[in-house]
Amino acid sequence: MAFTLFIVAIFLLIFGAPIAICLGLGAAAAFFFSGSMPLLIVPQRMFGGTDSFPLMAIPFFVLAGNLMAAGGISKRLIAFANTLTGHITGGLAICSVLGGMFFAAISGSGAATTAALGSILIPAMVLKGYNREFSGAVQACSGAIGIIIPPSIPMVLYGVGACVSIGDLFMGGFGPGIVMGLCLMITSYFISRKDGYGGREKRSNFREIGKAFKDSILALFMPVIILGGIYAGVFTPTEAAVVAVVYGYIVSAWIYRELDFKGVQKALSSTVITSAIIMFIIGCAAIFAVVLTREKIPQQIAATLLSLSKNPIVLLMIINVFLLFIGAIMETAAALIILTPILVPIVLAVGINPVHFGVVMVTNLGIGLVTPPVGINLYVAASISGSRMEPLAKRAIPLLAAMVVALLIISYVPQLTLYPVELLNSLRN
Repeated sequence: MAFTLFIVAIFLLIFGAPIAICLGLGAAAAFFFSGSMPLLIVPQRMFGGTDSFPLMAIPFFVLAGNLMAAGGISKRLIAFANTLTGHITGGLAICSVLGGMFFAAISGSGAATTAALGSILIPAMVLKGYNREFSGAVQACSGAIGIIIPPSIPMVLYGVGACVSIGDLFMGGFGPGIVMGLCLMITSYFISRKDGYGGREKRSNFREIGKAFKDSILALFMPVIILGGIYAGVFTPTEAAVVAVVYGYIVSAWIYRELDFKGVQKALSSTVITSAIIMFIIGCAAIFAVVLTREKIPQQIAATLLSLSKNPIVLLMIINVFLLFIGAIMETAAALIILTPILVPIVLAVGINPVHFGVVMVTNLGIGLVTPPVGINLYVAASISGSRMEPLAKRAIPLLAAMVVALLIISYVPQLTLYPVELLNSLRN
């Protein structure tokens, strides 16, 4: 079964089939040719894979981000970021990263962050004389922070697969997200200084900063409501996603008054499409996982990795390299659903905290959003900037190197992830 599974999946992948189709048809072919299991199990397992209360958080977090993006939130966050960094060398590039960090606290999706901010910032950077490909590369990389800083759709998927508290994962994502952002800002500064991209002459005064902060504070307050409600025991992560939708609608439609009926329709339509894609991937990955489990593939992989080394430092490095490769060729949701049950027992065996590993895993796959051939953020940024993929990906190489440095810091300084979680848990208890 395993041989048929991988042959069919790889064959379909070579001919350009979507990853979900590769997983689903590969598993169905394995069932059909083995004759040991009825094909009826395919729809049953697909339904079972998506029949989970925590997974309901995904469409609601997507909808909350879409509503706030349509309601003028992105331009307010950019304006606030620009008052803080616009006067620095490469100010707009740094603003792009900082804006990505702010919007990550709303969106939960890397591609959505790239699209929402890139549609404003990429044309503005090009207008100010920035290289078109560099502008797209910065936005693509900063968009990846969207799945590290909570709320994060991949963290929901990991939490479900690893049976780990989604609230702890959300809390643990802040420190790593800030580290990733700082590494990208520093790199953007040096690239801008080398290429002669200056900032504006006038520094924003406290009054301008205060006004921009006041305009964006309602958006920045959303993660406080989400995490505060989860840790206070007021609602579950899934219920928090519903609260985020209500909050996002009230802020966008009633307070900012920029979300009209047409905007709501567009947000709902985009949410349905995005959620359907994610759920279909989850269903197909669930069938794929049945074959892997039946053939004891996870146990074989675990035994192989543990035979290489039982040192947590070495093993984490091996897993990081593996995940960087997987992130480049596989969609994030599919990678998480398939690999989480395989890798979590391995890291637990060597004493690595599952919350820390979850953030490391999501960070790895976040980098995968900017690495070809999948690299969905690159495609979004290329579409907005009007650039070709090859030169844009080339301009992203120094930024990717900075992201890998951030990944190593996150991997080997677990306190960045765990200290906020432990602190909040101790206060709650």
